[in-house]
Amino acid sequence: MKGKRRGKVHDPEQIEFIGNKYLDEYYIQLFDYDKAKVNETHEYSSINLNDFTSVDKVSWLNVNGLHDDKPIKHICSKLGIHKLVLQDILDTNQRPKLQEFDNYVQFSIKSILPHSSNNLETEQISFVLSKNYLLSFQEKKGDHFEHIRDRIRGNKGIVRERGADYLLFLLLGAILENYFETVEAIEEKTFKITSIDVNSNPHPDTIMEIERLKQELQFIKKNMEPFKTSIGTIEKGMSFIDDRHLKYYYELKDHSSQLLDEIYTLIIRLESATNMFFSLQGFKMNQIMKTLTIISTIFIPLTFIVGVYGMNFDVMPEIKWRYGYFAIWAIMLITIIIMLIYFRRKKWF
Repeated sequence: MKGKRRGKVHDPEQIEFIGNKYLDEYYIQLFDYDKAKVNETHEYSSINLNDFTSVDKVSWLNVNGLHDDKPIKHICSKLGIHKLVLQDILDTNQRPKLQEFDNYVQFSIKSILPHSSNNLETEQISFVLSKNYLLSFQEKKGDHFEHIRDRIRGNKGIVRERGADYLLFLLLGAILENYFETVEAIEEKTFKITSIDVNSNPHPDTIMEIERLKQELQFIKKNMEPFKTSIGTIEKGMSFIDDRHLKYYYELKDHSSQLLDEIYTLIIRLESATNMFFSLQGFKMNQIMKTLTIISTIFIPLTFIVGVYGMNFDVMPEIKWRYGYFAIWAIMLITIIIMLIYFRRKKWF
């Protein structure tokens, strides 16, 4: 793993991969398509980057594995992509952002796998959109876009009738759908915890689970807010976005707002659950202390009576009284009854 101190300004002449290595070898997939036909290529040596400027087709080049930066540098160099953009692609610690240049638009986002474990699995995906081509760069070889590839292969829908900007919309929609699935899974866990564990059987492990879910939601929120902002910028119109496709990006922005609203709601619910947890723990402790206090209070006068008659004095008339033992027991029992009646009227138990 290579890394750099956060906040350090990168030297554009010193471009290197920053992040974790997930694949032993890079994997490249190219789709060239139009309405009539589609060609799919997996060999880097067979890719002609000069064809990417063709107005008769759309080219989608997807690269999996950023640790081997040589092919990525070559692709970006041939297509005239700035070195700062190249550094952003290779730096997986970058926050999501959108940059518009003269001949292309660069967009990066944190993608998330569907929530299936106790840890979120994420990866950074970067896009470079031009008039007739779309580049996508992934850390891992995931299946975020397999259904879109199937649509291209089978000519399903209108994807092969539209340009690269419509393809970008589909890819961003697939990423957003993964976020929705993850938030829905967190929502199920949230309702389970807040409806059962907190309300009926508070346990110390509960608060740990609540804090973990809150951290996951905060992480998603941190990545969704710049995503929404970037989509809002695209929705206002850009040189590489067809006007007839702006409505699709508006839909993405609307879904992003909906997702953020759900995240805010879940965070508030978890905060309430945390407060409820500590309130119930405090209430339980108060009940225990009240019970112990009542028991201690009852035994205070009994201890006093026993202490008096446990003194070693010769002149204690009650000691030689025939019914003294029973009388003392009667006094103690009457004292207990009176105190219990008093506590009951005060509603202490």
